[in-house]
Amino acid sequence: MRPLLLHVFPTFDSGGAQTRFLALANYFGTGLRHVVIAMDGRTGCAAQIAPSVELTCKDVSARKGTHAGNLVNFRRILGDIRPNLLITHNWGSIEWAAARIGTAIRHIHIEDGFGPDEARAQYRRRVLARRILLKRSTLVVPSRTLERVARDIWRIPSGNLRFIPNGIDVKRFERSEGTRKPVPVIGTVSALRAEKNLPRLLQAVAQTSRSIPCRLTIVGDGPERPALERLAQELGLTDHVTFVGHVSDPSRLYSEFDVFALTSDTEQMPYTVLEAMAAGCAIAATDVGDIFSMVSPENQPFVVPRTVEAVSAALLQLLADPSLRNKIGAANLERVRRDYSQDRMFRAFAETYDLPALTAI
Repeated sequence: MRPLLLHVFPTFDSGGAQTRFLALANYFGTGLRHVVIAMDGRTGCAAQIAPSVELTCKDVSARKGTHAGNLVNFRRILGDIRPNLLITHNWGSIEWAAARIGTAIRHIHIEDGFGPDEARAQYRRRVLARRILLKRSTLVVPSRTLERVARDIWRIPSGNLRFIPNGIDVKRFERSEGTRKPVPVIGTVSALRAEKNLPRLLQAVAQTSRSIPCRLTIVGDGPERPALERLAQELGLTDHVTFVGHVSDPSRLYSEFDVFALTSDTEQMPYTVLEAMAAGCAIAATDVGDIFSMVSPENQPFVVPRTVEAVSAALLQLLADPSLRNKIGAANLERVRRDYSQDRMFRAFAETYDLPALTAI
């Protein structure tokens, strides 16, 4: 019988954790079976799974503030499914780490970063919960920043901690020759959530456009979209900003960007930065998580403090010099090919899963 993996996500709509899961599931193919539980009931990413992969999405009701009842329910589900591996993702699935205590089910927890509530400081109760609940689990982190947090603050034993950088299929993002644009395009691909701080990007573009005509393309959707559209209007950017909305596969859209921008308050190792690098984009980003060390040395001067002025200055310099943009884009492409290949990530996860079906990987 092929191994069965139970994956628990806070949501199974678009995001970095979901992108990585799809790549892994499609790569391991028929060797594994998967059950996915999305705690918010949203399972949009299931449509992107390869037809050959056996994946079932299970609807599970959970209520905030009823931890004891949730644990009883989750433990019953674990007993019904009886997975070979329980794989949980981020804080929103942490109750499942408690539910599996006392069972014989192996547990891997993958932590990709923090939401807006922990962008500036971690809650003590969450630190203690992670410290206790993950003590006998395997913890996977994609960034050196999170590795330090897990080791020094959560006190995860070094033998249980795995650093596995995100990997990417570079060929999918190969830049195609687009039509000549009348003005340069700044692009971002992002869930429209508070921690992404897209108001900072809109304000920076408003400043930049006073010196250099430009356009902004925002790919993605989320709860912040109405407020962002109002802000664009207030800043006089309505005719210069395009809200594309959700796109299931944005790989070809990166070719339209002259500069990729990311202005988040918190990140760790964002897939969108790797995707932009694979498309040969120069990147203007706030200095959060591992972004400074991810990009090429040529791009590092444009990873800047979290202010509108710093982001605008980076955009201005990049937009004003096409040859500089091209040089940085080429260096980013070379960096992602060398250091962030998907094959390396696949091998690392195969070793971490440690399942008989994957011994040939």
